[in-house]
Amino acid sequence: MNLVQSQLHGLGVALVTPFNKQGMVDFPALQRLVEHQQEHGTGFLVVLGTTGETPTLSRDERRRIVDFVLEVNAGRLPVVVGVTGNDTKELCQRIATWSDEGIAGFLVASPAYNKPQQAGLVAHFEAVAEAAPRPVMLYNVPSRTGSNMTAQTTLTLAKHDNILGIKEASGDLAQIAAILANRPDQFGVWSGDDALALSTLALGAEGVISVVGNVLPDRMSVMVQQAMFGQTNEAKTIHLALTTFIDLLFKEGNPAGVKAAMEHLNLCSSHVRLPLVDASEPLKSQLYQAIADMDVQVH
Repeated sequence: MNLVQSQLHGLGVALVTPFNKQGMVDFPALQRLVEHQQEHGTGFLVVLGTTGETPTLSRDERRRIVDFVLEVNAGRLPVVVGVTGNDTKELCQRIATWSDEGIAGFLVASPAYNKPQQAGLVAHFEAVAEAAPRPVMLYNVPSRTGSNMTAQTTLTLAKHDNILGIKEASGDLAQIAAILANRPDQFGVWSGDDALALSTLALGAEGVISVVGNVLPDRMSVMVQQAMFGQTNEAKTIHLALTTFIDLLFKEGNPAGVKAAMEHLNLCSSHVRLPLVDASEPLKSQLYQAIADMDVQVH
């Protein structure tokens, strides 16, 4: 296991980007979120991912958010920054401009909409890895990008010195198992799906990059640690208790559900940016009941 893998072990949280009533980034709320993670067992932070509504953020906002998180975090947790694009040349130029100070690595999703062939994915990620000043974590999320990166493609890219691992959100446990069974020792695998986190950890993954962790980092952290140390029954108990809540979080899309839950717990507002819309009142009621059923304390 390399240094970056060891830093990114366990629970990673894909941070939401909180907005105020005017639709601007709510930096005081963002500070509360970072501190909430620091205090409740999170292993590392992921900023500017899908959950952060990054496609709706301007380039200036993205920079300000990362700089702010790094300042508030003050080196306490490793920070991974999402940097993704459809144009390989432009993405390489953009990722090369990021200072690597305080950043553990970059999370880079497959190009969306283009739907490249597997050879195109290999060429794309190799070019990005060559340009990146810090190691790259691949992100396979076919439900959003429109194309799946196969196990063989992932294993081909795993040989690159500046590719540290993959956030796997294909939902295909057979594919995930094939990667874990044949990966090089230095290549990490993180679950990108809360509902499959326990199964992926049981197969030997390094951890999970979680949406649920925004709300319940303490419970997710305990479940992850139990699973990684072979305490399967204990981890299963937590996982099953979270199942209904996880389903509800994604019922109307991410991050509308998780932001509604976070508003109920006084962590941030439920506001999202168009083209997303806030969670419906019926879903909010279901989420609030699920939170009550789990005996979660409002902050």
